[in-house]
Amino acid sequence: MDIDLIFKALANPTRRQILEWLKSPERFLSVEECGDFKRGVCAGQIEKLGKVSQSTMSNHLSVLQQAGLIQAQKYGQWSYFSRNEILIQQYIDYLKSTL
Repeated sequence: MDIDLIFKALANPTRRQILEWLKSPERFLSVEECGDFKRGVCAGQIEKLGKVSQSTMSNHLSVLQQAGLIQAQKYGQWSYFSRNEILIQQYIDYLKSTL
């Protein structure tokens, strides 16, 4: 766990919002659009929620991935993203024990 990368990733409000969308995607997206979310959330759907360009959203997702906060899986031409709940819990535990 790279604490500095996580802090950097969480410093941006859009990236924090992405983590919230991925935590409870059914609150923000319909099952008709995305299926049952078992694979995660498609990058295109995250892009629509963020109302930013594809390149900007790609950068945000990349930063979150590099920090280990999210994971990506490819299915055909599509990338699906989900939260890394284990690392997020480790980060929370770290904050509780050190701050």
